[in-house]
Amino acid sequence: MATTTYTPRLQKKYKDEVVPALMKKFGYSSVMQCPRLVKICLNQGVKGSVADKKLIDDAVGEMTLVSGQKAVPTLSKKDISNFKLRKAMPIGCRVTLRSGNMYEFLDRLIAVTLPRVRDFKGINEKSFDGRGNYTMGVTEQIIFPEIDIDKVNKISGMDITFVTTANTNEEAYELLKELGMPFKNIKKEETN
Repeated sequence: MATTTYTPRLQKKYKDEVVPALMKKFGYSSVMQCPRLVKICLNQGVKGSVADKKLIDDAVGEMTLVSGQKAVPTLSKKDISNFKLRKAMPIGCRVTLRSGNMYEFLDRLIAVTLPRVRDFKGINEKSFDGRGNYTMGVTEQIIFPEIDIDKVNKISGMDITFVTTANTNEEAYELLKELGMPFKNIKKEETN
């Protein structure tokens, strides 16, 4: 009896459509030269977590729901007396997604979450770091359908970083665009 293994939709799209498109555009001689998505890092700083420890537990729970993988609290690295902060106190949470979980999260982000943002006109294409990585900020965690708005105590944002093997911003931009990321200037580019 043969069992079929599940492959996320975007992972299949990457192999079947994105790689040939990138090879044609940049003239790569080998498939291994094509940039690929390595991991997606979600990071959230929790304001007021020094006074109320329950905020960290709520943030970890929400991020675990959103990512489908257990989030871990981030700890402060040093004492800052002005903020009443001690070393190794929880001040936020983070999670790193790879392989199947990464593609599933990216698919949900593109298809379901980003269209729920109020007055959404696309994401900014200027947030590349020069080494092929892209970071975007989300101002409200309630745009994720996994989070029940009635149970949210405090609205907070998060950073989402897409780490790729691309060497330049242009390669990373093309990779994310081919995967379906809704950048603002795609319409301008296609009309010219």
